[in-house]
Amino acid sequence: MHDEATSLTDAAGGATDVDGAPDAERVAVERAKRQMGIDGVSGFMGMRWDSPERIRLQIRPELIGAGGLLSGVATYALVDYCMGSTLWVHTTEEEHIATVNISINYIQTAIEGEIICTSELDRRNRSNAVLRSEVRHEDGRLLVTALGSYAIYSARRRGPAV
Repeated sequence: MHDEATSLTDAAGGATDVDGAPDAERVAVERAKRQMGIDGVSGFMGMRWDSPERIRLQIRPELIGAGGLLSGVATYALVDYCMGSTLWVHTTEEEHIATVNISINYIQTAIEGEIICTSELDRRNRSNAVLRSEVRHEDGRLLVTALGSYAIYSARRRGPAV
């Protein structure tokens, strides 16, 4: 399974990475990546991981749509990243994942503050998984519910069989 603990242990059970960095340094790097985003999109959006199943996003002007409300694109991306990271810790090094479908229900919106997405793995088998997510405003209001399906495929292949 992919998680911070297993990614920080080498094949001999030691506490260094391939470059020989000590545990504390490696953990600090992993935490910084998790807090800043895992790629350019999540970093630009400002996603911050509390855990694989919980991501925060501060609403800022760049995320407000033409109608003056939080863009649905921002909440959709938050859900997709949270579902993906939730599933990722339930995969092996030989498995990759890809989003197949996300059905999202926009219940309310927001224009300021922080939003928090939580995801839960409902079911996973050899080739696919189903997850549920909620996005809530920091004040507790439910903004979004979502149900997603993901393909799980061999890392040796170039992509999921469709």
